[in-house]
Formats: sequence, C-alpha cells, structure tokens
Amino acid sequence: MEFAREPQERLFQVVHRTVYEYDDDVTSSYGRGFLCPREFEGQRRLSHSVTVDPEPEDQSTGIDAFGNHDFYFHVTRTHRRLVVDAASQIAVRSGFSSWEDWDDRAEWEDVRLRLNQEPLAQQYVLDLDPPEITEEVLAWAAPTFSPRRPLIDVVAELTHRIHHELSYTQGSTTVSTKVASVLAQRSGVCQDFARLAIACLRGHGLAARYVSGYLLTNPPPGQPKLVGADATHAWPAVGFGRGRWLAFDPTNDKIVGNEYVTCAWGRDYADVPPLRGVIYSEAKSSTIGVSVDVAEL
Repeated sequence: MEFAREPQERLFQVVHRTVYEYDDDVTSSYGRGFLCPREFEGQRRLSHSVTVDPEPEDQSTGIDAFGNHDFYFHVTRTHRRLVVDAASQIAVRSGFSSWEDWDDRAEWEDVRLRLNQEPLAQQYVLDLDPPEITEEVLAWAAPTFSPRRPLIDVVAELTHRIHHELSYTQGSTTVSTKVASVLAQRSGVCQDFARLAIACLRGHGLAARYVSGYLLTNPPPGQPKLVGADATHAWPAVGFGRGRWLAFDPTNDKIVGNEYVTCAWGRDYADVPPLRGVIYSEAKSSTIGVSVDVAEL
C-alpha cells in the first residue's frame, strides 16, 4: 500500500519481532505492550498491526494516562514459544538538525516558573519512588546548570557530557539499575542515559519525560553508524512550558531529528516498556530474542 507523502516528511516502516522461548510448557501468558507509534504534530501513524502466536484467547487495545496506545493479550494455549510481531508505517516531519534550530532562548529558571503554572507538567517534574534525584546526581549536574543560562544551552551541554563522560556498554545495566549506579560506574545504555538526563532536569525543578521508540541511521560513506540503529531506542524530552517539548539523545550526542520514530512516553521506562507480562509455567529457564528492522520508504 502506498501512502501520500506531505512536504518535508520521511516515511518509515518498522518491523519489531519479539520471541520468547521456554524449557517447559507455558499454560497461560499475559502480556501488555507499547509498540504502536504515537501521533502528534510532526508524526503521523499511517498503519499499525500486532500479531501474537499462539493466537490469544483475549486481546484488546487502549490508551493509557499519558496518551499512549497500548495492547493487551492473554494466550491460553499451551506453548513453549511465543512470538509478538508489530509492524508500523509512519510519516515523520518533526525534529531539528541542530541546537540552533530551537527558537526558545528562555533561561532555565524562567522555564521552571512557567511550569509552575501548568498542572499537567507536574507529573514530569516530580521524582520517582524510590528516588532517582540523589546528592551525587545533583553534584554532577551542577556545573551545567549555571545561573541565568538558557535552557537550550543547558540541555545541549548535558547531552554532550553524558555522551562523553559515560560509555555505552551493552549488558552493563538492567532495566532496574538506579541512576546513581549508572553515574558511579560511568556506563550504561540508551535507557540509562535518558534516565540520568531526566533526573538532572527534575532535580532542578524542570519537566522531563522518558521517550521510547526507534532510530534509523544511514550514515554517509566513511561515517560511523549511530548507536541504537535497528533496535528499540530511548531518549528524554524536556518541557519548555506552553505545551512545547524538546527531545534530545544523549546516547548519540544530538538533538532529536526526523530519523527518530516515537512510540510512547511517560515518567520512566516502567511506564512504557515495549513488552511486559506474566506466565504460568514450571519452566526453569527462558530466552528472549528481539529483532527490529527500520527502513525508509
């Protein structure tokens, strides 16, 4: 199927497969996921489908408190292998090519005052439970948050520092690793870098949210391929008030441009995992395999 392309849009196809395998029978499997790309100014969802094998006895879709599309399934057929396939086509127009493209030069203290007048932003200002804003995080962030500095400059430097002061190391953390531990070991993956940036911003009274999605990279000859390509990716976004948010990517030291596809956002990873669930089984071991293919149409 062909879709109409609007001016300055890029069209993407995302195919996301998750395979669970167990060493014994699973008699019941419940799952919930956030694999459907959002629609907002700058991103259109052209199509989306999810299939589960074995076929679920019960399944449904809905919208959560953050406006994300989620889906639920319950497989009752006995199985040792479960496959979830999601396919989406998306048109992306939003994003920026450089920090200079952002037109709001308000100082970070003034943005904090703006946010005080916006009740819906407060859920993105408050710390998590258990807390992520620690003395160590605040001390590390302090040099970047100098008084009367434009927030856009703060965010650009924060992005740069995380990218250069921490190393991207697969397997060095889990989804439950605390931000303070990531900072102490100076390593992590995209979700850790996003959560560190969020803690730094919230620690200074600013609104920040966690974004999950995908990243396409087609580097020019001789240029390195960006980390996160053909995989699920995560990045933060900071609120400037008045309904404006700026997304940025510490993993790749850049502002989020039109090569990013947004699936969902929330306060933290726990709000928007691609998939999570519960099984009933005597299995002693299991494996999970994830493959993502992002292609420009």
